[in-house]
Amino acid sequence: LLPSLFATTFITPITLSFSMLSRHLLRPSLLSSSSSNGLHTASHKELVEFCKSELVGIQEAGTFKQERVIEGPQGVEVKVAGFDKTLLNFCANNYLGLSSHPEVIAAGKRALDTHGAGLSSVRFICGTQDIHKELESKIARFHGREDAILYAACFDANAGIFEQLAGPDDAIISDELNHASIIDGVRLSKAKRLRYKHLDMDDLEKQLKDAQGARRRVIATDGVFSMDGDVAPLREISWLADKYNSLLFIDECHATGFFGKTGRGTEEELGLGARAEIINSTLGKALGGAMGGYTTGPKPFIDLLRQRARPYLFSNSLAPAVVGQSIKVMDLLLEDNTFARTLAANIAQFRTGMAELGFTVLGHSSHPIAPVFLGDARIASEMASEMLKEGIYVVGFSFPVVPKGKARIRVQLSAAHTKEQVEKAVNVFGRIGKKLGVI
Repeated sequence: LLPSLFATTFITPITLSFSMLSRHLLRPSLLSSSSSNGLHTASHKELVEFCKSELVGIQEAGTFKQERVIEGPQGVEVKVAGFDKTLLNFCANNYLGLSSHPEVIAAGKRALDTHGAGLSSVRFICGTQDIHKELESKIARFHGREDAILYAACFDANAGIFEQLAGPDDAIISDELNHASIIDGVRLSKAKRLRYKHLDMDDLEKQLKDAQGARRRVIATDGVFSMDGDVAPLREISWLADKYNSLLFIDECHATGFFGKTGRGTEEELGLGARAEIINSTLGKALGGAMGGYTTGPKPFIDLLRQRARPYLFSNSLAPAVVGQSIKVMDLLLEDNTFARTLAANIAQFRTGMAELGFTVLGHSSHPIAPVFLGDARIASEMASEMLKEGIYVVGFSFPVVPKGKARIRVQLSAAHTKEQVEKAVNVFGRIGKKLGVI
């Protein structure tokens, strides 16, 4: 349309009048309210009705997610809309208590002053700053790897890695309960996809045998699985990886910074050293709690991700404030991770106290994810509501988030919790557990 208008303008020595322009461009169908704002079109109505129907189904299934509004910073004590008093927070991934640590906040503010609010660009055009390179270097050093690459989130890191790690001639063998981002990332790969039963090493070996015709085999697992707090048996997985000449990939989102003696993660906890070829993890949990994820591993592979990983190439650079506070977090952990030791004491106190009361607490004994097993979905929901009334912020989980009959309240401990706060949580669990006939 536009070339024809320009041709008319240049061929004839007259000025195109507004009425002529309106006949070309402002057609009646475009001026009608029904199509200009989309509020009355058939397709709009169909979409709205579809969404309403889906939402009703979610509500009837009992899986509708209500978002509680926190009025203020994330921390072990939070002010939640609708509650008169502050609540003790036992359901955040703030494992080291660094989300509102004063030094971390100050570092983020300094980065705003020195490096601006954002880059307005992707990394390879004009979106890489010196602080991005500094953070990547410290992440690699922390994990004992050669290099690292930053993403907007670990979901993006998992979305970007598998396409570059494995192709049509390769196979990816994945734990059936891996995080959704791993599952989605594996789907993007053209590799043969195999799943093994959760933590079942016999089934993993069976899948590895079935994949022997592949050029490259990649075993993919969470280091710690978030719903139960159970830990991948990396010793056995590593042995099988060596036996069947396979690469090992670990997602360490629920381990980095706090699991293991110095917080180096599942490998350290299990005494393996730097065993996995590639690790993905997040800055959005223990490492400051904002956002951001990364991949760390061999430098040639990280270089390849910089050239080809789509979430890296087509997403804006991580904001300077997030990078600044993350550098401070890495400095704190590299200097002396006393946070991990404090967290370990809180974990032991909670798990011991709950066991003495007669509760069953799932997960690894040294991990801050401490799911209180209840079984009955109604009891889990009722107990969580009663805990909130008592000032303890926890959430009940039931089907389909967990299998039927496996309902629980997932408690997550932090290094920032005091002994008195942990004791209060245990006491409230005991009081309400007796009231509901759980113990």
